[in-house]
Amino acid sequence: MRDRLATAAGLTLRRWEDTDADAVLAAFAPAEMARQSGRRLRDRADAMMWLADRRQDWDAGTGYCWAVVDQRAVVVGSVAVSAVDRRHDTGWVSYWTVESARGRGVAAVAAGALSAWAFGELGLFRLELGHRINNPASCRVAERAGFRVEGVERAKLRYGDTRYDVELHARLATDPYPPLGPP
Repeated sequence: MRDRLATAAGLTLRRWEDTDADAVLAAFAPAEMARQSGRRLRDRADAMMWLADRRQDWDAGTGYCWAVVDQRAVVVGSVAVSAVDRRHDTGWVSYWTVESARGRGVAAVAAGALSAWAFGELGLFRLELGHRINNPASCRVAERAGFRVEGVERAKLRYGDTRYDVELHARLATDPYPPLGPP
């Protein structure tokens, strides 16, 4: 199984490495990102555990998380397909970018490349993703990557004491490539 994917936009998706611990720690430092990480990332040891979890999922075949790096080999984000279900050939897509990469199309290109890989190499048929309805930027990423809106899941996510509705998107292997083109 490949551990590196190049995109037409000059980005590369590659497996996370231990040398990325500082980049992970910096990415999750802003409060908005820290809230979504699923665990607190306070120091290098926490970042190393986050990386170890990504490796464990990959090795188990249940999730494939990629570092997104620019032409200078700097980590600018992450894209993943997790909750891989071989019975139904489905997976759950997620993505994030560092602040300096936001608004540049990085996440959409990475999600598009991940989708092509998941449909091709993994043989999945359906990919899903969701975002809080108060996150229009994530919605634009999903749509640019070819994910169609399917509905709203009420009060699905909880951060602290606040619950958020989530808009569900999906992309099928048979869907046409989005306007941004094949990865």
